[in-house]
Amino acid sequence: MTRRIAEILRTETAGGVLLLIAALAAFAWANSPWAAAYKTLGGLHLGGLTLAEWAADGLLAIFFFVAGLELKREFVAGDLREPRRAALPVAAAVGGMVVPALLYTLVNVIMPDGRLRGWAVPSATDIAFALAVLAVAGSRTPPALRTFLLTLAVVDDLLAILVIAVAYTAGLAVLPLLGAAVPLAAFAWVVRRGGRGTRWLLAPLALAVWVLVHASGVHATVAGVALAFTVPVDPSGGDDAAGRLEHWWRPVSAGFAVPVFAFFAAGVPLAGAALAPALRDPVTVGVLAGLVLGKPIGVLATSWITARAARTGLPEGLTWRDLTAGGLLAGIGFTVSLLIAELAFGVSAANDHARLAILLASCVSAVAATLLMRFRRGPG
Repeated sequence: MTRRIAEILRTETAGGVLLLIAALAAFAWANSPWAAAYKTLGGLHLGGLTLAEWAADGLLAIFFFVAGLELKREFVAGDLREPRRAALPVAAAVGGMVVPALLYTLVNVIMPDGRLRGWAVPSATDIAFALAVLAVAGSRTPPALRTFLLTLAVVDDLLAILVIAVAYTAGLAVLPLLGAAVPLAAFAWVVRRGGRGTRWLLAPLALAVWVLVHASGVHATVAGVALAFTVPVDPSGGDDAAGRLEHWWRPVSAGFAVPVFAFFAAGVPLAGAALAPALRDPVTVGVLAGLVLGKPIGVLATSWITARAARTGLPEGLTWRDLTAGGLLAGIGFTVSLLIAELAFGVSAANDHARLAILLASCVSAVAATLLMRFRRGPG
């Protein structure tokens, strides 16, 4: 039974559904007569951090570890290994991050009381949610679109990790960061050279890396990526340590880590009197514009420029209509966008407004992409 549940959780649809259920439950609770209990739960302290902070700093490190393993596999044995095949989705990922950030910045420069610190909030794509929507679209979805979106999201994750590490590190403590290199090197040695008798060391070494990175001021999710990049990948795509670890940890990430984070992050209170000002806030307008408009514009524009420059056209089986749907799906910026909003604004009204915009934009993008794919009549 446990093995069957784990296999279900390895599918994109299951992970996306759990993510959606957790977010809806949090939203309903935060707007119920028992909203105070929801806030109290997230604020409970455990070992120096609140439960909400443990979800963002601790559990999301598992998500980024799995994402890091997928990233490395793509670079060593996947589509990103071949520059010609990777050029289009890589360019689309860059455009899909730059244009939303520029739109958000423009809105917050023009409107009064703008907050430029949230420029990166609409730049992220939630691959679990996006692929779940893609799976719901069913047989009308071309397989090439899934490959394109997966590669785009892999690059998007890598760029988001760099943004978090560089733009949202408040104060850097050098000694803990340098100290993290010691257990990280030991983790790398054990995962590459260690036999069955030493594999039990991986968990405490990973925990040590996480603790030291967290103490350094760099967001602790970066530790997950750093650990993942030390894991060896077989260039032929065969069985390797990266594949085994991803197989083991993906159900934990999809079935527990990400839904719990979404539960604590998506509880946006909507007091009737405060809703109208929230929708007029430059943060809300900027995030909505970035995700709903900026993402598809950035993806399509850079895809068109790249296809024209390379004179290769679109990959076989893809049309511009499909890429438009892919651009809309990229506007589902749920998990990482919520994380960046928290890093940018902390506990504040701006964070609540950013979260509201992320939820609205993700819903609009998901519905629009689904409708576009539902009316697809095949290639051409």
